[in-house]
Amino acid sequence: MKKLLAVAIAFVASLSVQAQNVQLHYDFGHLNDNLSTRPKLTSTVEMFKPDKWGNTFFFVDMDYADNGVAAAYWEISRELRFWQAPLAIHVEYNGGLAKGVGSYNDAYLAGVTYSWNEKDFNSGFTITPMYKYLAKQSQKHSWQLTATWYLNFCNHLLTFDGFADFWGDRRFADGRNIAVFLSEPQFWVNLNRIKGVSEDFKLSLGTEWKVSNNFVNQNHRWYWLPTLAAKWTF
Repeated sequence: MKKLLAVAIAFVASLSVQAQNVQLHYDFGHLNDNLSTRPKLTSTVEMFKPDKWGNTFFFVDMDYADNGVAAAYWEISRELRFWQAPLAIHVEYNGGLAKGVGSYNDAYLAGVTYSWNEKDFNSGFTITPMYKYLAKQSQKHSWQLTATWYLNFCNHLLTFDGFADFWGDRRFADGRNIAVFLSEPQFWVNLNRIKGVSEDFKLSLGTEWKVSNNFVNQNHRWYWLPTLAAKWTF
């Protein structure tokens, strides 16, 4: 569920407000024969706060199994911009842990973000090319390209947003170089845009599709794993 609030960064930054949301996803990936032990529930907490020097964003994902939390993962990023051009300096940290596996290797990233938005903020996107440092690996230097997008339509009743990451990493088994792709497009119905529903009732219902290659399993196979989701925006 990473980076889903990031698709609205340029919009909320222009309003100089902060935003956060909590999501709960029921993951149908466990129905795949190769992923029968995949946790069924994932929660995501996201926070974004702009200031006069840029903005700070983080999210925390937690996967839940029958015996409790199976894994936790988080990313935090800072964007700096002291000018009016749609470019910002981007720095980021990724890390986490999984029960029975141990900690994920830390990753440190730095790059530049380009953002574009429609004048009415019905749609927009960001693109961030980055250098990626893979800690505690024999080959530490890598790269990542991240794109985010959002599209609001039907008077903001419906939202289509998400992100796509493409990066260089190392194979678990032998340390060889591989390329990993991960995208999580989401589709939301924003209930407070329905006539007669209070604007303060900020519940959205929708779905997410986890599309990946060399991420769930490093076997060069593509996976499409849907979820059924609810989101409350604060």
